[in-house]
Amino acid sequence: MKLKRLLTYAYTLALIVLLSSLAFSQNTPSEEEQYLAFATQMPELSGGMSELSKKIKYPAIAKQTNLEGKVYAMAYVDEKGNVDKVKIIKGLGAGCDEEVVRVLQSSKFKPGQHDGKPVKVKTTVSVVFKLK
Repeated sequence: MKLKRLLTYAYTLALIVLLSSLAFSQNTPSEEEQYLAFATQMPELSGGMSELSKKIKYPAIAKQTNLEGKVYAMAYVDEKGNVDKVKIIKGLGAGCDEEVVRVLQSSKFKPGQHDGKPVKVKTTVSVVFKLK
């Protein structure tokens, strides 16, 4: 009888510990939630969009198929202005999406600021692919 009661307490305690650890682990912000969607001053590309456009190399497949259009990407910019991650929101394919990711990851931003402090911010960038 005492053994059965002891085992019931042990199982109950183990269940409480398991459930509480699950509840607390869900309160930790995900990587994406650590980036603000808006800041007092949003990140700005060093050199502007014209500098970004100069770095873009039109993919051969896109040229061959006469593909034109816009690629929309989300750049996750840290407090130092570095791009941590790039996520394609709306792509074109044919190598254009990969080219935007490559160029954005190698780009430097003026960091976003909120209340006078540098912060992590996600910002949207659109890149136009147009054949000449």
